[in-house]
Amino acid sequence: MIQPNAKLSKTRQAELLDISRSGLYYKPRPVSEEKLYLLQRVDDIFTRNPMYGNNRLRVMLKREGIVAGRDYMRSLMRTLGLQAILPKPKTTHIHPEHKIYPYLLRGMKITRPNQVWAADITYIPMHSGFMYLVAIIDWATRKTLVWRVSNTLTADFCVEALNEAIAKYDTPEIFNTDQGSQFTSEEHTNMLKEHGIRISMDGRGRCHDNIFVERLWWTVKHEWVYPRPAANGLELRKSLAEFFTWYNQDRPHQSLSWQTPDEAYFGALGQELGKAA
Repeated sequence: MIQPNAKLSKTRQAELLDISRSGLYYKPRPVSEEKLYLLQRVDDIFTRNPMYGNNRLRVMLKREGIVAGRDYMRSLMRTLGLQAILPKPKTTHIHPEHKIYPYLLRGMKITRPNQVWAADITYIPMHSGFMYLVAIIDWATRKTLVWRVSNTLTADFCVEALNEAIAKYDTPEIFNTDQGSQFTSEEHTNMLKEHGIRISMDGRGRCHDNIFVERLWWTVKHEWVYPRPAANGLELRKSLAEFFTWYNQDRPHQSLSWQTPDEAYFGALGQELGKAA
């Protein structure tokens, strides 16, 4: 646990450490090596096959000689924040007091920067332990606008990421997420409303509603995190900073006519500003 410094405000300490404010009080629970290995295997299988649910994941582990019960697999998936993307019985844990907004992107042509932003959270394994990563991307150009890591799944680090993105890049017309409690929280939705941003949320059981963020997760894990697992949170932040710099500035996308996300974002944004002038 990080010991708060009496000479600095809690908010300032969190800013200096690049963590959410709740992280100052987080007390990590010891996780066995066996459970860490299982979490990493489940995360890897699910990243490759996001349609897999509890039963299929247990079958895949059994093929590797690992037996996991239904309840234990449910616990692992809850820790990872995973839900299969195919229709399933109504066991999804949606906060009963949070409003769910409709999906606004179906049939929409998304062609310009800041037309639609999307956000999601994923699990990132380390040598010992794990953290959660949230990223906000510009849908049209695939640019990762901001990202943050946290050791808890509370809403505050998502709100902080959104606030940072707005401060740096202005506001989008539409902001799309899944129906996770972090994104349906009043703190998150109120910030969107205050800035006049339309709220869109993936439909349950819809595998392609936030497909570009899912592709980003595959890239960050299989091209970066898995080959070079971090030893701790500080090393992870440094490694992810290198990844997102590389992804935005140096990794061309075929769908962007072989431009990098930065080239597509700033180039198209400049054209939009030129037309407006």
